[in-house]
Amino acid sequence: MPYPLETSQQLSAVLRALRQSRQLTQAELGEQLGVNQKRIARIEAAPGVTSFDQISRLVALMGHRLVLEELPAAEPAPTAAPKAPGDNPW
Repeated sequence: MPYPLETSQQLSAVLRALRQSRQLTQAELGEQLGVNQKRIARIEAAPGVTSFDQISRLVALMGHRLVLEELPAAEPAPTAAPKAPGDNPW
């Protein structure tokens, strides 16, 4: 199941939910990752300041992977209406 993320707060919630769905404590997950429970708590609380390597290893330990997905092309912004001859731009 994909988990589209746009903020570190969303990543925080997903990391916590993945760990809990695996019925792992922070200490158990930390042991598997080679860090202590406090480090897992900090990663879950502030993933935006955690290295990509550590986040990707943590996600992989929980049976998932990180994927970049191309966003659909946005519609071009409307252009300004053409100016009438003699209009003063100032």
